[in-house]
Amino acid sequence: MKPTAYTRAQALPEILQRRIVILDGAMGTMIQRFRLDEAAYRGERFKDFHKDVKGNNELLSLTRPDVIRDIHEGYLAAGADIIETNTFGATRIAQEDYDMADLAYEMNVASARIARAACDKFSTPDKPRFVAGALGPTPRTASISPDVNDAGARNVTFDQLRAAYYEQTQGLVEGGADVLLVETIFDTLNAKAALFAIEQFFDDSGERLPVLISGTVTDASGRILSGQTVTAFWASVRHVKPLAVGLNCALGATLMRPYIQELAKVAGDTFISCYPNAGLPNPMSETGFDETPEVTSRLLKEFADEGLVNIVGGCCGTTPQHIGAIHEAVGPLAPRARRVFYQEEAADTGADAAA
Repeated sequence: MKPTAYTRAQALPEILQRRIVILDGAMGTMIQRFRLDEAAYRGERFKDFHKDVKGNNELLSLTRPDVIRDIHEGYLAAGADIIETNTFGATRIAQEDYDMADLAYEMNVASARIARAACDKFSTPDKPRFVAGALGPTPRTASISPDVNDAGARNVTFDQLRAAYYEQTQGLVEGGADVLLVETIFDTLNAKAALFAIEQFFDDSGERLPVLISGTVTDASGRILSGQTVTAFWASVRHVKPLAVGLNCALGATLMRPYIQELAKVAGDTFISCYPNAGLPNPMSETGFDETPEVTSRLLKEFADEGLVNIVGGCCGTTPQHIGAIHEAVGPLAPRARRVFYQEEAADTGADAAA
Protein backbone atom coordinates (compact mmCIF):
# COMPACT_ATOMS: atom_id res chain seq x y z
CA MET A 1 0.00 0.00 0.00
CA LYS A 2 1.52 3.31 -1.06
CA PRO A 3 1.33 6.26 1.36
CA THR A 4 -0.75 9.26 0.42
CA ALA A 5 1.42 11.86 -1.31
CA TYR A 6 1.39 15.52 -0.31
CA THR A 7 -0.85 17.60 -2.55
CA ARG A 8 1.06 20.80 -1.68
CA ALA A 9 4.64 21.67 -0.76
CA GLN A 10 5.87 18.50 -2.41
CA ALA A 11 9.37 19.99 -2.63
CA LEU A 12 9.69 20.73 1.08
CA PRO A 13 10.80 17.26 2.32
CA GLU A 14 13.64 17.18 -0.20
CA ILE A 15 14.68 20.74 0.70
CA LEU A 16 14.82 19.73 4.37
CA GLN A 17 17.18 16.91 3.46
CA ARG A 18 19.55 19.34 1.75
CA ARG A 19 19.63 22.36 4.03
CA ILE A 20 18.30 24.01 7.15
CA VAL A 21 15.03 25.80 6.46
CA ILE A 22 14.31 29.22 7.98
CA LEU A 23 10.97 29.99 9.62
CA ASP A 24 9.87 33.56 10.25
CA GLY A 25 9.75 35.39 13.59
CA ALA A 26 7.13 36.92 15.83
CA MET A 27 3.93 38.40 14.43
CA GLY A 28 2.73 40.08 17.63
CA THR A 29 6.06 41.78 18.27
CA MET A 30 5.98 43.35 14.83
CA ILE A 31 2.33 44.39 15.09
CA GLN A 32 3.15 46.25 18.31
CA ARG A 33 5.70 48.34 16.42
CA PHE A 34 2.89 49.86 14.34
CA ARG A 35 1.30 51.27 17.52
CA LEU A 36 -2.20 50.74 16.20
CA ASP A 37 -5.06 52.23 18.18
CA GLU A 38 -8.62 50.99 18.61
CA ALA A 39 -9.78 52.78 15.45
CA ALA A 40 -7.06 51.12 13.39
CA TYR A 41 -8.09 47.67 14.59
CA ARG A 42 -11.75 48.40 13.86
CA GLY A 43 -11.33 49.88 10.42
CA GLU A 44 -14.36 51.16 8.59
CA ARG A 45 -16.12 47.80 8.63
CA PHE A 46 -16.19 47.49 12.44
CA LYS A 47 -16.19 51.16 13.45
CA ASP A 48 -19.48 50.73 15.34
CA PHE A 49 -18.74 47.28 16.81
CA HIS A 50 -20.12 46.94 20.33
CA LYS A 51 -16.92 45.71 22.00
CA ASP A 52 -13.29 46.84 22.11
CA VAL A 53 -11.18 44.88 19.63
CA LYS A 54 -7.70 46.34 20.09
CA GLY A 55 -5.36 43.39 20.62
CA ASN A 56 -7.31 41.09 18.33
CA ASN A 57 -4.37 40.72 15.97
CA GLU A 58 -6.15 38.27 13.70
CA LEU A 59 -8.78 40.93 12.91
CA LEU A 60 -6.05 42.98 11.22
CA SER A 61 -6.07 40.52 8.32
CA LEU A 62 -9.50 41.97 7.55
CA THR A 63 -9.07 45.62 8.58
CA ARG A 64 -5.36 46.30 8.00
CA PRO A 65 -4.08 43.69 5.55
CA ASP A 66 -1.33 46.14 4.58
CA VAL A 67 0.21 45.78 8.05
CA ILE A 68 0.21 41.99 7.90
CA ARG A 69 1.58 42.04 4.35
CA ASP A 70 4.44 44.33 5.36
CA ILE A 71 5.37 42.04 8.27
CA HIS A 72 5.39 38.96 6.03
CA GLU A 73 7.48 40.71 3.41
CA GLY A 74 9.95 41.89 6.04
CA TYR A 75 10.59 38.32 7.13
CA LEU A 76 10.81 37.04 3.57
CA ALA A 77 13.31 39.76 2.69
CA ALA A 78 15.35 38.69 5.72
CA GLY A 79 15.62 35.16 4.35
CA ALA A 80 12.63 33.22 5.70
CA ASP A 81 11.64 30.14 3.69
CA ILE A 82 8.38 29.63 5.59
CA ILE A 83 6.06 32.34 6.92
CA GLU A 84 3.23 31.74 9.34
CA THR A 85 -0.26 33.04 8.72
CA ASN A 86 -1.68 35.62 11.11
CA THR A 87 -4.05 33.04 12.58
CA PHE A 88 -2.63 32.05 15.97
CA GLY A 89 -5.94 33.03 17.62
CA ALA A 90 -8.22 32.66 14.62
CA THR A 91 -10.35 29.85 15.97
CA ARG A 92 -14.01 30.23 16.76
CA ILE A 93 -13.17 29.45 20.41
CA ALA A 94 -10.50 32.15 20.73
CA GLN A 95 -12.56 34.74 18.86
CA GLU A 96 -15.43 34.33 21.31
CA ASP A 97 -13.44 36.62 23.63
CA TYR A 98 -14.15 39.44 21.17
CA ASP A 99 -17.66 38.32 20.15
CA MET A 100 -16.21 37.64 16.69
CA ALA A 101 -16.51 33.85 16.54
CA ASP A 102 -18.48 34.03 13.30
CA LEU A 103 -15.53 35.75 11.61
CA ALA A 104 -13.06 32.94 12.31
CA TYR A 105 -13.36 31.25 8.94
CA GLU A 106 -13.06 34.54 7.06
CA MET A 107 -10.00 35.48 9.09
CA ASN A 108 -8.24 32.25 8.17
CA VAL A 109 -8.98 32.54 4.48
CA ALA A 110 -7.90 36.19 4.37
CA SER A 111 -4.74 35.58 6.40
CA ALA A 112 -3.66 32.69 4.22
CA ARG A 113 -4.27 34.75 1.07
CA ILE A 114 -2.10 37.60 2.38
CA ALA A 115 0.72 35.19 3.18
CA ARG A 116 0.26 33.40 -0.14
CA ALA A 117 0.65 36.65 -2.09
CA ALA A 118 3.78 37.55 -0.14
CA CYS A 119 5.36 34.13 -0.74
CA ASP A 120 4.51 34.24 -4.43
CA LYS A 121 6.16 37.67 -4.67
CA PHE A 122 9.42 36.43 -3.15
CA SER A 123 9.58 32.87 -4.49
CA THR A 124 12.14 31.92 -7.12
CA PRO A 125 12.85 28.56 -8.78
CA ASP A 126 15.92 28.18 -6.56
CA LYS A 127 14.24 29.38 -3.38
CA PRO A 128 10.54 28.63 -3.13
CA ARG A 129 8.71 30.15 -0.17
CA PHE A 130 6.01 28.35 1.76
CA VAL A 131 2.91 29.43 3.71
CA ALA A 132 2.45 27.71 7.07
CA GLY A 133 -1.14 27.83 8.25
CA ALA A 134 -0.78 28.49 11.99
CA LEU A 135 -3.11 26.76 14.44
CA GLY A 136 -2.64 28.08 17.98
CA PRO A 137 -3.61 26.48 21.29
CA THR A 138 -6.83 28.50 22.07
CA PRO A 139 -7.41 30.10 25.50
CA ARG A 140 -9.34 27.02 26.70
CA THR A 141 -7.75 23.71 27.55
CA ALA A 142 -9.10 20.19 27.51
CA SER A 143 -6.71 18.87 30.17
CA ILE A 144 -6.43 21.70 32.68
CA SER A 145 -9.14 22.96 35.01
CA PRO A 146 -9.92 26.70 34.91
CA ASP A 147 -11.04 26.42 38.56
CA VAL A 148 -8.38 25.88 41.24
CA ASN A 149 -11.07 24.53 43.53
CA ASP A 150 -12.30 21.87 41.08
CA ALA A 151 -9.65 19.81 39.34
CA GLY A 152 -12.28 18.12 37.18
CA ALA A 153 -13.80 21.31 35.80
CA ARG A 154 -13.46 22.02 32.08
CA ASN A 155 -14.65 24.91 29.92
CA VAL A 156 -14.29 23.17 26.55
CA THR A 157 -14.82 19.69 25.12
CA PHE A 158 -12.67 17.72 22.74
CA ASP A 159 -15.38 17.88 20.09
CA GLN A 160 -15.72 21.65 20.39
CA LEU A 161 -11.98 21.95 19.84
CA ARG A 162 -12.10 19.52 16.93
CA ALA A 163 -14.88 21.46 15.23
CA ALA A 164 -13.08 24.78 15.70
CA TYR A 165 -9.83 23.41 14.32
CA TYR A 166 -11.59 21.77 11.38
CA GLU A 167 -13.09 25.13 10.43
CA GLN A 168 -9.69 26.79 10.78
CA THR A 169 -7.95 24.13 8.69
CA GLN A 170 -10.54 24.46 5.96
CA GLY A 171 -10.10 28.24 5.83
CA LEU A 172 -6.30 28.04 5.78
CA VAL A 173 -6.26 25.54 2.94
CA GLU A 174 -8.82 27.53 0.96
CA GLY A 175 -6.65 30.62 1.37
CA GLY A 176 -3.54 28.90 0.00
CA ALA A 177 -1.54 27.41 2.88
CA ASP A 178 1.19 24.95 1.87
CA VAL A 179 1.71 23.32 5.27
CA LEU A 180 -0.18 23.25 8.56
CA LEU A 181 1.59 24.16 11.80
CA VAL A 182 0.04 23.15 15.12
CA GLU A 183 2.13 25.29 17.44
CA THR A 184 2.82 26.50 20.97
CA ILE A 185 1.26 23.34 22.36
CA PHE A 186 0.95 23.48 26.14
CA ASP A 187 -1.96 21.01 26.35
CA THR A 188 -1.42 17.86 24.33
CA LEU A 189 -5.13 17.04 24.31
CA ASN A 190 -5.86 20.32 22.54
CA ALA A 191 -3.18 19.44 20.01
CA LYS A 192 -4.67 16.00 19.49
CA ALA A 193 -8.03 17.65 18.75
CA ALA A 194 -6.31 19.84 16.16
CA LEU A 195 -4.49 16.90 14.61
CA PHE A 196 -7.68 14.83 14.54
CA ALA A 197 -9.48 17.70 12.78
CA ILE A 198 -6.66 18.04 10.26
CA GLU A 199 -6.73 14.34 9.43
CA GLN A 200 -10.52 14.49 9.14
CA PHE A 201 -10.23 17.41 6.74
CA PHE A 202 -7.63 15.57 4.68
CA ASP A 203 -9.96 12.58 4.40
CA ASP A 204 -12.94 14.75 3.46
CA SER A 205 -11.17 17.02 0.97
CA GLY A 206 -8.58 14.81 -0.70
CA GLU A 207 -5.89 17.36 0.23
CA ARG A 208 -2.87 16.25 2.25
CA LEU A 209 -0.46 18.92 3.38
CA PRO A 210 2.72 18.45 5.40
CA VAL A 211 2.00 18.85 9.12
CA LEU A 212 4.43 20.48 11.53
CA ILE A 213 3.95 20.09 15.29
CA SER A 214 5.57 22.37 17.88
CA GLY A 215 5.19 22.09 21.64
CA THR A 216 6.30 24.52 24.31
CA VAL A 217 8.22 23.69 27.48
CA THR A 218 7.08 26.27 29.97
CA ASP A 219 9.82 26.17 32.64
CA ALA A 220 12.87 24.33 33.97
CA SER A 221 10.78 21.26 34.77
CA GLY A 222 11.21 20.24 31.15
CA ARG A 223 7.49 19.62 30.76
CA ILE A 224 4.69 21.21 28.83
CA LEU A 225 1.99 22.80 30.97
CA SER A 226 -0.30 19.77 30.91
CA GLY A 227 2.47 17.70 32.48
CA GLN A 228 4.23 15.74 29.76
CA THR A 229 7.95 15.54 29.24
CA VAL A 230 9.26 16.15 25.74
CA THR A 231 9.59 12.39 25.20
CA ALA A 232 6.02 11.73 26.34
CA PHE A 233 4.76 14.57 24.17
CA TRP A 234 6.37 13.03 21.10
CA ALA A 235 4.91 9.62 21.96
CA SER A 236 1.45 11.22 22.03
CA VAL A 237 1.62 12.82 18.58
CA ARG A 238 4.00 10.72 16.50
CA HIS A 239 1.14 8.62 15.07
CA VAL A 240 0.27 11.60 12.86
CA LYS A 241 3.64 11.17 11.12
CA PRO A 242 4.38 14.89 10.93
CA LEU A 243 6.97 16.22 8.56
CA ALA A 244 8.62 17.91 11.53
CA VAL A 245 8.22 18.14 15.29
CA GLY A 246 9.79 20.74 17.50
CA LEU A 247 9.63 23.28 20.29
CA ASN A 248 8.87 26.98 20.31
CA CYS A 249 8.08 29.91 22.58
CA ALA A 250 8.28 30.08 26.42
CA LEU A 251 12.07 29.79 26.54
CA GLY A 252 14.90 31.50 24.73
CA ALA A 253 17.50 29.44 22.93
CA THR A 254 19.80 29.47 25.98
CA LEU A 255 17.31 27.50 28.09
CA MET A 256 15.82 25.43 25.28
CA ARG A 257 18.97 23.46 24.43
CA PRO A 258 18.46 20.38 26.68
CA TYR A 259 14.88 19.92 25.50
CA ILE A 260 15.79 20.17 21.83
CA GLN A 261 18.56 17.65 22.49
CA GLU A 262 16.03 15.31 24.08
CA LEU A 263 13.57 15.68 21.22
CA ALA A 264 16.24 15.22 18.55
CA LYS A 265 17.25 11.98 20.26
CA VAL A 266 13.80 10.41 20.60
CA ALA A 267 12.24 11.71 17.35
CA GLY A 268 14.89 10.30 15.09
CA ASP A 269 12.50 9.50 12.28
CA THR A 270 11.27 13.02 11.61
CA PHE A 271 12.70 16.48 11.07
CA ILE A 272 13.23 18.80 14.06
CA SER A 273 12.16 22.43 14.34
CA CYS A 274 13.21 25.01 16.90
CA TYR A 275 12.01 28.59 17.11
CA PRO A 276 12.71 30.04 20.55
CA ASN A 277 11.65 33.42 21.84
CA ALA A 278 14.17 36.20 22.24
CA GLY A 279 15.28 35.19 25.72
CA LEU A 280 14.23 36.22 29.19
CA PRO A 281 12.01 39.25 29.84
CA ASN A 282 13.95 42.52 29.79
CA PRO A 283 11.84 45.69 29.88
CA MET A 284 14.87 47.78 28.92
CA SER A 285 15.27 46.15 25.51
CA GLU A 286 13.42 47.11 22.34
CA THR A 287 11.55 43.79 22.16
CA GLY A 288 11.18 43.23 25.91
CA PHE A 289 13.55 40.22 25.80
CA ASP A 290 17.27 39.88 26.37
CA GLU A 291 18.53 37.78 23.44
CA THR A 292 19.68 40.02 20.62
CA PRO A 293 19.77 38.83 17.01
CA GLU A 294 23.47 38.09 17.49
CA VAL A 295 22.89 35.96 20.59
CA THR A 296 19.93 34.03 19.16
CA SER A 297 21.70 33.32 15.87
CA ARG A 298 24.87 32.19 17.63
CA LEU A 299 22.94 29.76 19.82
CA LEU A 300 20.94 28.33 16.93
CA LYS A 301 24.19 27.93 15.00
CA GLU A 302 25.44 25.84 17.92
CA PHE A 303 22.28 23.72 17.69
CA ALA A 304 22.95 23.22 13.99
CA ASP A 305 26.60 22.39 14.62
CA GLU A 306 25.44 19.68 17.03
CA GLY A 307 23.18 18.23 14.34
CA LEU A 308 19.98 18.95 16.25
CA VAL A 309 17.79 20.94 13.87
CA ASN A 310 16.24 21.13 10.39
CA ILE A 311 13.98 24.18 10.78
CA VAL A 312 14.90 27.26 12.82
CA GLY A 313 13.27 30.62 13.36
CA GLY A 314 11.98 32.88 16.10
CA CYS A 315 9.01 33.30 18.41
CA CYS A 316 8.01 36.09 20.83
CA GLY A 317 10.27 39.12 20.70
CA THR A 318 12.06 38.16 17.50
CA THR A 319 12.16 40.44 14.48
CA PRO A 320 13.37 40.39 10.86
CA GLN A 321 16.78 41.30 12.28
CA HIS A 322 16.78 38.06 14.26
CA ILE A 323 15.70 36.06 11.22
CA GLY A 324 18.32 37.70 9.01
CA ALA A 325 21.05 36.90 11.53
CA ILE A 326 19.81 33.31 11.89
CA HIS A 327 19.71 32.88 8.11
CA GLU A 328 23.28 34.10 7.80
CA ALA A 329 24.53 31.96 10.70
CA VAL A 330 22.97 28.60 9.80
CA GLY A 331 22.70 28.93 6.02
CA PRO A 332 26.03 27.23 5.26
CA LEU A 333 25.47 24.40 7.77
CA ALA A 334 24.19 20.88 7.12
CA PRO A 335 20.75 19.90 8.43
CA ARG A 336 20.17 17.18 10.99
CA ALA A 337 20.05 13.76 9.35
CA ARG A 338 16.80 11.87 9.73
CA ARG A 339 17.11 8.11 10.26
CA VAL A 340 14.18 6.93 8.19
CA PHE A 341 11.59 8.65 6.09
CA TYR A 342 7.96 8.02 6.82
CA GLN A 343 7.16 7.61 3.15
CA GLU A 344 9.73 4.81 2.91
CA GLU A 345 8.64 3.33 6.22
CA ALA A 346 5.00 3.26 5.14
CA ALA A 347 5.91 1.69 1.81
CA ASP A 348 8.00 -0.98 3.52
CA THR A 349 5.21 -1.73 5.98
CA GLY A 350 2.77 -2.11 3.13
CA ALA A 351 5.10 -4.43 1.29
CA ASP A 352 5.57 -6.54 4.39
CA ALA A 353 1.83 -6.75 4.91
CA ALA A 354 1.28 -7.78 1.31
CA ALA A 355 3.85 -10.54 1.68
